[in-house]
Amino acid sequence: MLNRILKPSKSRSFFLFGPRQTGKSTYVRNLLRPQDIYINLLPQRTYLAYSRNPGIFRQEILSHQKRHGNDFICVVDEIQKIPGLLDEIHDLIESEGILFILTGSSARKLRHGAANLLAGRANTYALYPLTIEELGDVFELERALQRGLLPFLWSGQCALEDEKEFLRAYTETYLKEEIQAEGIVRNIAPFARFLDIAANNDGEIVNYSNIARECGVSVKTVQEYYRILEDTFLAHRIEPWSKSIRKRLVANPRYYLFDTGITNALCHYYDSLNTVVRGRRFEQFIILQMIAWNDYHRLGWQFFFWRTHTGVEVDLIITKEQQPFMAVEIKSSPLLGRSESHGLQEFCKEYAVPAYIVCTAERRRLLENGIQVIPWQDFFKDELARFHMQGN
Repeated sequence: MLNRILKPSKSRSFFLFGPRQTGKSTYVRNLLRPQDIYINLLPQRTYLAYSRNPGIFRQEILSHQKRHGNDFICVVDEIQKIPGLLDEIHDLIESEGILFILTGSSARKLRHGAANLLAGRANTYALYPLTIEELGDVFELERALQRGLLPFLWSGQCALEDEKEFLRAYTETYLKEEIQAEGIVRNIAPFARFLDIAANNDGEIVNYSNIARECGVSVKTVQEYYRILEDTFLAHRIEPWSKSIRKRLVANPRYYLFDTGITNALCHYYDSLNTVVRGRRFEQFIILQMIAWNDYHRLGWQFFFWRTHTGVEVDLIITKEQQPFMAVEIKSSPLLGRSESHGLQEFCKEYAVPAYIVCTAERRRLLENGIQVIPWQDFFKDELARFHMQGN
């Protein structure tokens, strides 16, 4: 069994969000003791019982409390199915001191449906696909770029063809049918087309007008589609860096889907990646790993990209408290020319921060301008850990 990095508080209730198949149910089941109670809202029978009469939920929890006192935890899996239960949970936390773990693969109904989010009474965590830290010696870069990092694919339980079918089923059944079943999208055809386009444009600056034209929908609809991806934890938004917060909010962002394997499946890359696609997946992989690292270790970092009006770019600017403290360019090749450091040089003229080219080189190099070329393994093992220890 994999040892997940996430270490939630044991003394407070919490939400655990994340895409399906990232291992949320397995994770919380492993936390359970004999006296704890587990309620899964996915089965139709359970869903109908509680949605028709939320009071039954309260009565069951109080009955459990009478037998076990307050030495138990109640897990409610897929809480977004019945947001109304949060009112009962809120009162049970407040009046009875009961601890809850609430998992969900979508926060859309909770955020947009005026649901009770237990402000101040529950922490919020996210579970991501596997990290290199969690996989340790089992990790293989090429496999991660091709198949992604969902736990099932690294469980040793499926053959190569089964892995392909798993990814196909995920993109067809969950990303399309289940999103429609949740009532998030009424007309699935343009949304399915949008998903294909979003995957093929992963990591690029979004051009809402072009995507709207290709999907046959309005710009406003495309913007809403991207919000759906964020609310269902299927994509991460990276804003452009600017000193002015107002300018950041009006500029177009980049989006990275949550897993390289799912991105490949949407693009129908099941067997091999050409040089260009591999480079894009390597960038996606590094950024996703950094997002997970930041969240699991509760560092409070923010991630941006940087682009000038002349097109000079840096893949990743990392800030804390609105101040940049690291600039990162990501390259999948071990062979780098002078042009690869141009964006970092320009950024560092304005901000004197450590700058890195994270790549697949075997050894570190120090360029004349102070930019470090660093193997991706060393970047995570040494550099990020050092910034963490320094309190950045």
